[in-house]
Amino acid sequence: MIDAIALLDKYYIPASQAHRILLAHSRSVAAKATDIAGSLPDGSVDVTFVTEAALLHDIGICYTSAAALGCFGDLPYLCHGLKGRQLLEAEGLPRHALVCERHIGVGLTSAEIIRQQLPLPERDMLPTTLEEQIIAYADLFFSKNPANHGRERTPDEVRASLMRFGSDKVDIFDRWHSMFTV
Repeated sequence: MIDAIALLDKYYIPASQAHRILLAHSRSVAAKATDIAGSLPDGSVDVTFVTEAALLHDIGICYTSAAALGCFGDLPYLCHGLKGRQLLEAEGLPRHALVCERHIGVGLTSAEIIRQQLPLPERDMLPTTLEEQIIAYADLFFSKNPANHGRERTPDEVRASLMRFGSDKVDIFDRWHSMFTV
């Protein structure tokens, strides 16, 4: 088992705005994801991994330009998953790293990246394992926006936020919702 909080502390100044926001968000996501993982049949998911990876899924935000979150990096916010993957691969955590890259919304296809000219490598970044899907699903319910601190979105609010990216994204959420509602 890894100490995810110590790893976050390695990349964030403890008690900084970014650290506080990230930790609150990550703990909310981890709690929901862990509850979901724990409700599934024994042995179907690695609950310890889900908890760890949920705590670390947004580790890359400090390298992005997101002043409202206390992050003053050079990368576009959309790149936080890719940066998180790089950080966790360097830490010897390749499985956790994939969660970072694949948790954006309900995932991104290479076709979407190309069509929208997103600043990401042209490859699928889709949650493929049950653990990755649980974490991406749980993440959709919690904003890092300090104005919404700790508030869990309703499924209808999540659907509305995804609809701007297409009804296919809502369909993926609805499939996950039917699988993971506890």
